[in-house]
Amino acid sequence: MNELLDESLDRITDGICASYRSDARTQRVGHAFLPSRERIVELLERIRQLLFPGFFGPKAMTDQSIRYHVGNLLVQLGEDLAEQVYNCLCYAAEEAPSRNESRLGGGEKDQDASCRARAARIAKDFLDAVPELREALALDAQAAYDGDPAAKSIDEVIYCYPGFHAVAVYRVAHQLHCLGVPLMPRIMTEHAHSVTGTDIHPGAQIGKSFFIDHATGVVIGETTRIGDNVKVYQGVTLGAMSFPKDERGRVIKGLQRHPTIEDNVTIYANATILGGQTVIGRGVTVGGNSFVTQSITADSTVVSETPQLRVRSKRKRSS
Repeated sequence: MNELLDESLDRITDGICASYRSDARTQRVGHAFLPSRERIVELLERIRQLLFPGFFGPKAMTDQSIRYHVGNLLVQLGEDLAEQVYNCLCYAAEEAPSRNESRLGGGEKDQDASCRARAARIAKDFLDAVPELREALALDAQAAYDGDPAAKSIDEVIYCYPGFHAVAVYRVAHQLHCLGVPLMPRIMTEHAHSVTGTDIHPGAQIGKSFFIDHATGVVIGETTRIGDNVKVYQGVTLGAMSFPKDERGRVIKGLQRHPTIEDNVTIYANATILGGQTVIGRGVTVGGNSFVTQSITADSTVVSETPQLRVRSKRKRSS
């Protein structure tokens, strides 16, 4: 086999390289910038240590050692986060329509310096927001404990619950999304998706005290708006019903395609709610397996028709 490969190596190499040239959509040859997925996942783990000291990272924390631990984490995170944000910003600049112009003359150095300075500011602004993130996640953890009779403690929620993990990663990613970081927030939430089975787009807007019970199979689209004190169960989809297109047949970006869920709503397992004009009013309960494509007024209950259940004996009937 090795001899056959050696004989065909030049031909195979030429064929693969020709495929690169024939379709630029699936290669980045000649492009310098792309963030590291591995480093971003590592960043997430260190951010979790900052958000939940004593749960993740060193366990033997004391009042005397915590300040040193936080300071050390901030130094590491500040440098590594800024570096990956820099790569994301440069990637976006490289992909911009004006990228060919930006590479001409002395503008490239100015652009690099601008990306470095902006990345440093974003990293600082994100770390400044950690107390606010912790406050939001404390409410999410309390909502999970209050909403799940099986939860023995808030510690159990933080340390074990995949739904809470998905929400925590979402809140980190959403903060970076709001700070204007491209690509990185999506890398974070898709990593959480692969780990927890919960797919939350970082652009979604989610209010206080949010709880996903059991987590698996939940999908929350980019333009979803969720109020306070909302609880959803496994298999819930908050999705788009249709995709408006421009005159060239391409999907129009930036429109609200996903539903609005107001305060104090409960959505039970495998319910599907679709459409940017769909509003689920305050206090509504959406029953399991419901399929909703229209707005629901406040303080209502939505249930699907109960299917008819038939039970047949496996034993052969006597003649």
